Amino acid sequence: MAQHKMKLRIAVVCSSNQNRSMEAHGLLSKKGFIVRSFGTGVNVKLPGSAPDKPNIYEFDGTTYEQMYQDLMRKDRSLYTQNGILNMLDRNRRIKPHPERFQSCKDSFEVIITAEEKVYDQVMEDFQSREQTTYQPVHVVNIEIQDNHDEATLGAFQVLDLCTMMECSGDLEDDIDEILQDFEQKYDREVYHSIAFY
Repeated sequence: MAQHKMKLRIAVVCSSNQNRSMEAHGLLSKKGFIVRSFGTGVNVKLPGSAPDKPNIYEFDGTTYEQMYQDLMRKDRSLYTQNGILNMLDRNRRIKPHPERFQSCKDSFEVIITAEEKVYDQVMEDFQSREQTTYQPVHVVNIEIQDNHDEATLGAFQVLDLCTMMECSGDLEDDIDEILQDFEQKYDREVYHSIAFY
């Protein structure tokens, strides 16, 4: 009889905890994974009326609902057209507000980042923390472009990777092979490091 597999605690991280991490968070939680999502930026940034005029919000302090109402007031048709209202509507059904990774004290077995800069910020955060338990965490980066289509595609790839990891009897032993299989299947390079809590 197959041994009972441990459920992995998974974190998905992008810059603002809006698009890529939330798309993956939504899909993984629907599939029964233990998952949380985060951003690593100083603030939450959403596209504005011009490239140099983003909408900026506080992490942990501003709910998705408040952002949704704010953008509805500012320019309903623009933010409907560019998909931001739709995205915020999805987000508010998943959790109350964006969370910043650097403020989270919980531990995970797997952290998946959506871009190299975010991966670097997660690794920097671990280097600045005091290791207390020496519990390992696998930090994996899958480069996902920050647009709605890529976020959807990326979420399915993240789901596939998490499924492969959760099916492993021994993640420490199997991780390299799992990542290799994943890279070949999707023809994309992933970064992987082990950090410690």
